[in-house]
Amino acid sequence: MNFNVVNQYRGQSIQAYDDGQVTVMGKIFTDNIIVLAKQTIEGWTEQSANALDQAAIDTLLALDVEILILGTGKQQIFPTPSLFAALANKGIGIEVMTTAAACRTYNILLAEERPVAAALLV
Repeated sequence: MNFNVVNQYRGQSIQAYDDGQVTVMGKIFTDNIIVLAKQTIEGWTEQSANALDQAAIDTLLALDVEILILGTGKQQIFPTPSLFAALANKGIGIEVMTTAAACRTYNILLAEERPVAAALLV
């Protein structure tokens, strides 16, 4: 699924998502990543959304964003309630959706110049 190009001056946009890969600013990623306006964090985690370990959660908590979009693959899978609580304590809102929906939503929020990150399980 290809997406319309977002103004690149606002940050890194996601150009495409297909099963098993995400294209960010022309680069194809096949591992789980976190996309932010100014950087992409590769190799974020190997766990599923409902089994994120403390290291994966700590990485999310360290992000300087107001909104975290969690893309959980082909199906929407909710993480443990402790992740929601930890993010809320840091003032970070979280939305959980399929990875395709997360890519689209991230691009929209990026275009609005919102402080957003997309944690994508590819």
